[in-house]
Amino acid sequence: MAETTVTSVIDSQTVLTHMTATNKDEALQELAATLSNAGYLSDTAGYIHDVYQREKEGSTGIGNYIAIPHGKSDSVSKIGVAIGILEHEIDWETIDDHGVKVIILFAVGSNTEGAKEHLKLLSLFARKLGRDAVIEALLTADSAKDVKEAFNN
Repeated sequence: MAETTVTSVIDSQTVLTHMTATNKDEALQELAATLSNAGYLSDTAGYIHDVYQREKEGSTGIGNYIAIPHGKSDSVSKIGVAIGILEHEIDWETIDDHGVKVIILFAVGSNTEGAKEHLKLLSLFARKLGRDAVIEALLTADSAKDVKEAFNN
């Protein structure tokens, strides 16, 4: 089996650039719909509910205008990620009191395998997001191709 990398997980169908959402709920709804349309979710409303349940446990805004909302959910058909690049910063609970311009929304099942994949994905993305060059490239990404290239930095 091929090694999982950040770029191998990114599906161009689930990358949205130039998003015009004005708040967290609009952004999450739009990204979840994208996951659903691409076959990653069996129940969009159930998935959104699970993401918000996780949000209650603590902020997913990791600073540098990045949020990584996630939640293990029975509504996930297959593991994936949706990435949204916003036109304008939106309010989000973050560790540095800035808003968010990049949202990386994980879709993982709630079973044991899903939990393992969830941790693996978070770790892969966190490593990349610790690099300033990756953040800078994501903040200016115009296309799914740009987003993938950002993670190659």
